[in-house]
Amino acid sequence: MSNISELDSIALLSLNGNQPLAKRISEYMGIPLLDASVSHFSDGEINIQINESIRGKSVYIIHSVSDPVNDNLMELLIAVDALRRASTADITCVLPYFAYTRSDRKSRSREPISAKLFADLLEMGKVDRVVTLDMHADQIQGFFDIPVDHLRAMSIFASYFDDKVADTDNIVFVAPDHNSTKRARSVAELFGTQIAIIDQRSSNQSIDVPNIIGEVEGKDCVIMDDLIDTGTRMINSANALVKAGAKSVKGAATHPIFSQGAASKLQDSKLEEVVVTDTIVIPDDCLFDKLTILSVTKLLGDAIHNVETDQSIHPLFEVEDKYIKLK
Repeated sequence: MSNISELDSIALLSLNGNQPLAKRISEYMGIPLLDASVSHFSDGEINIQINESIRGKSVYIIHSVSDPVNDNLMELLIAVDALRRASTADITCVLPYFAYTRSDRKSRSREPISAKLFADLLEMGKVDRVVTLDMHADQIQGFFDIPVDHLRAMSIFASYFDDKVADTDNIVFVAPDHNSTKRARSVAELFGTQIAIIDQRSSNQSIDVPNIIGEVEGKDCVIMDDLIDTGTRMINSANALVKAGAKSVKGAATHPIFSQGAASKLQDSKLEEVVVTDTIVIPDDCLFDKLTILSVTKLLGDAIHNVETDQSIHPLFEVEDKYIKLK
């Protein structure tokens, strides 16, 4: 990256949430990670030690709040406190994966809005800015009274599928439910193609395959989602598309949570390929043959650069000529 001198006053801090991605961003930007250690006492308490001066610096914490979610959340909050007490100029949390975003409203009585609590905790720690990627719900940005840069991985996926699909005129981007329609439409607009929507509400115990809104027969379908947790929604969507006569079905999601045996279920499914990003570290036992991992290194590295140099992040939403493939 050019103009490194513009970034002399910043520092990058990696916690345990996603050290491989933090190292890639560090190498991409040409900025070394801070010398710091994160350790746990025998009772589980977290201790963070920063071993160099950061007085007057702008510190960017690169950290995915993923499994173990609550440990990683506490690491983040304790690190923010340590940085603030070390007289940093400002603190930006770069959160490739932002946990608790599925709890963005009350859907039943006496239910918490955990995403709002997470936002409040960061603001109580006097965080100055948050940079994150593909939150489950856009309105979570409004839970903060500080700047939030909500980045999208759609340009990375669009670039990848533009290379991999022989006939882009035949491609249909599919929303696995009504809430994902905006995500599928955003990518479809880059290709000038149509979308389809899986009506998950139409499925019940007597109907295993949900209905589809849109034309998918003979089409190359790509299911677009923000995350894959247990894999059930992605697999049900693939089954519905195959039954409706889709020529091929691939799945794409930004965050690979892969819980409850999702990896093996996805491998055995009708999906030809599952494309995710490296916002979450995928354990070796969750890697499978159909899996492709794209990196968000350049996207987050450029975002940090643009934030620090007071440049717009709008260009980061445009389709990149290149993507970084890890697997």
